[in-house]
Amino acid sequence: MYRFLLSRQWVILTLIALVLIPTMIELGFWQFHRHERRVAQNALIADNLRAKPAPVEELTSPGHTVPRADYWRTVTATGVFDTAHEVVVRRRTNADDRIGVLVLTPLVLKDGRVVLVNRGWIPAAPDQKAYPEVPPAPKGEVTVTGRIKADETTGASGIKDLRGLPDRQVMLINSEQQSQLLGREVLGGYLEQTAPEPAGGTPELIPEPDHDSIGAHMAYAVQWWLFAAGVPVGWVVLVRREKRDREAAARTDDARTDDASGTPEPATAAV
Repeated sequence: MYRFLLSRQWVILTLIALVLIPTMIELGFWQFHRHERRVAQNALIADNLRAKPAPVEELTSPGHTVPRADYWRTVTATGVFDTAHEVVVRRRTNADDRIGVLVLTPLVLKDGRVVLVNRGWIPAAPDQKAYPEVPPAPKGEVTVTGRIKADETTGASGIKDLRGLPDRQVMLINSEQQSQLLGREVLGGYLEQTAPEPAGGTPELIPEPDHDSIGAHMAYAVQWWLFAAGVPVGWVVLVRREKRDREAAARTDDARTDDASGTPEPATAAV
């Protein structure tokens, strides 16, 4: 009764099941690893936000690539804002998902080197080719506190570094690019300002990164593994159902055969 498993239909169905099981298991592990990375990132963010603020010069230097272990570390920088070389970073959203620009202002340190400061978000100008109205940076010497971030690249961010943009507009926050424009040594990475609070609340400071939610990756992993376990169970159920249906059909055929081949009763003789 199990010879039907050798039919083309059942061979294809079995092969599909054999492919689905390892695929679903692998998808489950993929989601599980994403869960692990999210948990590790949350721990890194929380630890770095709690760390004691350090002078920016201790964590980076010209040409330095900020390692992931230092992302979101609180740093301080003292200097004078160079608003003449201020630029805006296009197509960025604020906490309410409104599209605008980020204000990127060089801060000239006491030793003449520069650190880029992301002062926050403002709405874009109505005409994208025009430079928006940027709130002025504090004048004179100022101490800025913020979170250190790595230079943005197209590969890491997925943002295309478009050419031919209007004057003083850029797509990426990149210390090497700004160093070439300024003709000065620029510390690697940039500072995401958290203090002092801007006058009038603009530019809008970048909110603290989320490090509480872990997403639904673990739930998705469990779902994929349950699906993988359900495939062989479903296959067995289908096999048993097919066997039962074939047996029932065979019994029906046998009954019909018996009825068709039965001998009729002899007729009673007339008196």
